Amino acid sequence: MKRFVLCAAALLMASCHGTRDTRSDPLPGFPRLVLWAWERPEDFSFLPPQSAGVAFLVRTISWSKGEMSSRPRLQPLHVPAGTPLITVVRLESGGEPLPDAAAVALEAAKAGQMEGSEIRALQVDFDAKRSEREWYRGMLARLRETLPSNLPLTITALASWCESDGWIANLPLSDAVPMLFRMGSGERFPQGDFRVGLCRSSVGLSTDEIPPAVPRGRRIFVFNPRPWSETAYRWARENVRKWQ
Repeated sequence: MKRFVLCAAALLMASCHGTRDTRSDPLPGFPRLVLWAWERPEDFSFLPPQSAGVAFLVRTISWSKGEMSSRPRLQPLHVPAGTPLITVVRLESGGEPLPDAAAVALEAAKAGQMEGSEIRALQVDFDAKRSEREWYRGMLARLRETLPSNLPLTITALASWCESDGWIANLPLSDAVPMLFRMGSGERFPQGDFRVGLCRSSVGLSTDEIPPAVPRGRRIFVFNPRPWSETAYRWARENVRKWQ
C-alpha cells in the first residue's frame, strides 16, 4: 500500500436486492470503466482525470484447516489524485473446515475503512464452491453489517451464479460483477441479459479475452494480465466503448 495519492469523494450506496430496479446505478458517479490492479507494481499516472476508476487488490485472506491468515498488498500502487477507487479483498480457500465467518468479515472490513483514504466501494473476490456458499452468504451478511451503511459492497461472480444458478440473488450487495473471462467448465456467455438483477449493472472482461458481444449499458471492469500502461488503457477504453 505504498505511494498512494487518493481523492476525496462522496460515499453513496444504492439498493442491493436481486429484484431491484436494474436501471439504477449501484455506484452512482463512478466511471463506467474500471481497471483491476492485482498484486504487482502498478503506476496509473497516465490516467486522465475521472476517465476510469481503479479497483485494486488490498488484502488476501486465506485459510487452511480452519485457520485464517491475512496478507496485505505488498506491491506499490500509484494512482493520480482524483481517481475513484474500489478496494478488493481476495479470499482463497484451503478447503474445510472453514474459518470463523465473523473473523473473516472483520478482517475484510478493514479494506473498506482505510485510514486517510476515501474509498468508493469494497469488492470481494471469491470463487466459492457449492459447499462454501452458505458460509460465504453468512460472511457477506456480517461484512455488510460491519461496513458503514453508505459504503457499497460488491462481489465478483461466476456467470453461472447470475444465470441458471442464481443463488446470489438476495445477498446484501449493491452489485455483482459477472466474470466473462477465464471461464471454466459449465460457464457460458449470457444469451441476452442475466437473470439475476444484481448482475445487470457491471461485467468483467480481460484485455486478452475480449468477447464478440456483452450486454450493453454496463460498467465494465477490465483485467490486464500484464502491468497497465497508457497503451493498454487506451486499447481497453476503445474496445469497451462500443458496449456502453
